Amino acid sequence: MNEKNILIVFVKNPVLGKVKQRLAEKTGDYNALKIYESLLKKTLEATSGLNVAKTVFYSDFIPENDMWLNAGFQQFLQHGTDIGIRMENAFLQSFENNYQNVVLVGSDIYNLKKGIVFHAFELLKKNNFVIGPAYDGGYYLIGKNKMHPPLFYNKKWSTNSVFKNTIADIQKSGLKYKLLPVLNDIDTFEDLMQFEELTSLISFESANVN
Repeated sequence: MNEKNILIVFVKNPVLGKVKQRLAEKTGDYNALKIYESLLKKTLEATSGLNVAKTVFYSDFIPENDMWLNAGFQQFLQHGTDIGIRMENAFLQSFENNYQNVVLVGSDIYNLKKGIVFHAFELLKKNNFVIGPAYDGGYYLIGKNKMHPPLFYNKKWSTNSVFKNTIADIQKSGLKYKLLPVLNDIDTFEDLMQFEELTSLISFESANVN
């Protein structure tokens, strides 16, 4: 294992009615949960084979036994009043534990691949930041090699300004960054319709699709 590199995966606990709520407006809570569970499995597939330390940070509670623990991920709880503070705290914890390159990924990118995450760590060898932009104006991955000037404050999370404002903060700092391929996260029914394998999971008996 590369003792300098650590991966953080941010997840929401897969609880009925608590995940993918914008998606659930069209699919119903049961289908939204099934789809999110599928996204979690895809995220695990894309990250479990990497030769780095691996951690999973849960939104609400740490399960006693789940697929992340079984795959060798250390389990932690997110802390903070919003997603930005939670990410900042997770990075801070990793650097305090003497890791040099820290990459954080979300858990709702269906076409995330191991090669993309591996490339993120490679880019941090010569750059201060690496970011994977999402088509909706956010990002699905962010990595850095020090606790540089904070990037997680004064952002309107879950809006199309997040990526743009994050890049502006990096550019103001004068530090180096690289971008990964743009990917599509699954937040809405329109996002979902781009992936036939995911739409096939919908049980229309329990959906309220208009």
